[in-house]
Amino acid sequence: MPTSAQHQLVDLHAHSTASDGSRRPADVVAAARAAGLSAIALTDHDTLGGLDEAAQAAAQHGVRLIPGIELSAVERDAETHILGLHLSDRADLERRLVALQDMRVTRARRMVERLNVLGIPVTMDSVLREAQGGAVGRPHVARALIAGGWVTDFREAFDRFLGNHRQAFVPKDQLPVAEAVAMIHRAGGIAILAHPGSQMTRERLAAFAAMGLDGVEVLHPSHSDADAQRIDALAGELDLVRSGGSDWHGADEGARTLGAMRVPGHWLTEQEARVAALASRRVA
Repeated sequence: MPTSAQHQLVDLHAHSTASDGSRRPADVVAAARAAGLSAIALTDHDTLGGLDEAAQAAAQHGVRLIPGIELSAVERDAETHILGLHLSDRADLERRLVALQDMRVTRARRMVERLNVLGIPVTMDSVLREAQGGAVGRPHVARALIAGGWVTDFREAFDRFLGNHRQAFVPKDQLPVAEAVAMIHRAGGIAILAHPGSQMTRERLAAFAAMGLDGVEVLHPSHSDADAQRIDALAGELDLVRSGGSDWHGADEGARTLGAMRVPGHWLTEQEARVAALASRRVA
């Protein structure tokens, strides 16, 4: 594997069975090694539950693990995902996540109740089986619907029942972006805006930066080349570090295949410099 960060490839956005991915954390790391990646960030939704297993696998496979998370936050009533990368002091974050996990289970239970009212006898036990002990989310309700034969695939589950404003949709309890950023900083990490997309304006990104945001995801499967170029330029203007990844959930689907975004290793070096700068400010 190349030794120069300039030539190494990394993937800084991937999920496991600890949240809504289909591969165990150790298997995500093994897949990263098979893909020729020098580093992988495990960024499960609202949980750190897969990091210990992933760390053991990383040591075995010679792949660097970046401890991470993807927090579901809100900004102006819009769901906004914030990646926390390079987490080093996770105790306080773990405690905060317990409350978020309880909220996730309550939300799933309310969706199940709404589905039952609609005549679909899906159970909470079946949803929890699909979650396999990981953070519960809408994908697990969708999988339970598919397993029960009430829908044929994820698209139908979300289009008919679980998508925003559909009959069984239940909104999440709100975690403000500024609080999500602060939680990540207290854990020793940096906060990255995930998949901002074509609608992200300079004004909004500057507002996030004022909240303490450290970086922005430039490379993501949902971004066109034009999106990536524009977001990269905004990152430079606003002194935000760049990040990117496949947002892998275990399947091999074009750009959503692990490593497909070809994120350069020197972006990781830039992130490490930001982590060090934040640490020095805390000490001062």
